[in-house]
Amino acid sequence: PNQGYPPAGAPSGGYGGGGYGPSYGSGYEGGDGYGSPMSPRQQGYSNRGDRFSGNQGPPVQDRGGYGHPNMPAQGYQEQGPPPPGAMFQGSVIMVYGLNLDKISCDKLFNLFCLYGNVVRVKFLKSKEGSAMVQMGDAMAVDRCMQNLNYMTLFDNKITLGHSKQAFLQDVPNPYELPDGTPSFKDYMGSRNNRYANPEAASKNHILPPSKVLHFFNTPPNISEEQLGEVLENVGAAKPFKVKLFASKSDRSSSGLMQFESKSEALEALVLANHASIPNPAGKSPYVMKLCFSGGPIKE
Repeated sequence: PNQGYPPAGAPSGGYGGGGYGPSYGSGYEGGDGYGSPMSPRQQGYSNRGDRFSGNQGPPVQDRGGYGHPNMPAQGYQEQGPPPPGAMFQGSVIMVYGLNLDKISCDKLFNLFCLYGNVVRVKFLKSKEGSAMVQMGDAMAVDRCMQNLNYMTLFDNKITLGHSKQAFLQDVPNPYELPDGTPSFKDYMGSRNNRYANPEAASKNHILPPSKVLHFFNTPPNISEEQLGEVLENVGAAKPFKVKLFASKSDRSSSGLMQFESKSEALEALVLANHASIPNPAGKSPYVMKLCFSGGPIKE
């Protein structure tokens, strides 16, 4: 069951360089792929991926994720950062030019998760409009750089750069952003990360921002009006064209939304990705997922 993982004590692929095991080209490497210097038990995660204080609760049981019962101890992951002189490529991105009145950790996660697993997001108080995003590996960083650099987001042109830091340290007491949310957030156990294992990684279509969004995991028989309401409720523009796909099951729906401009679609994704939609047939709401799609909607 451990085929493709490094032996205990070997450098993991989590820092992005020279990892053991297969590389899936999509944010998942032979190591845990997240580049964190600590194990899930050390970090304190429950099986729901929620953060809490103390070392309680069972490890995450998602296949191939943190705390997988068949995963060996993985070198640096258990021992802390690499020793001086060790070769690795960092997995932290610098993001400049953000509109702080309209952005938060969750909104950056909503965008960067399209290109790889997001580990942590941290805003910099000393550099206004700047943030750092730790990705799962160096390939995820490259995909973000290729697809998001110089994009216009909330009327600001954002620029990306490589950070010299290998990973982001925990911030016990983050300051508040203008919207009242914390300036630091850890996503290591988030179920909304899309590259947790090879099967999940293979389902991601790596595309740059476009005018068309693909939506999925929405209630069956959702209407164009309902989709418009979901977007309006989070402050996004309504699409001018919607196409619902023929449903393969009665459990969820999917389709395409086309916007007037690339910026409108980008902002809609940042605001509405992972938005909750009430479930008429159950207690748990649907969590709508969005990604970019290539080409306009055809009649």
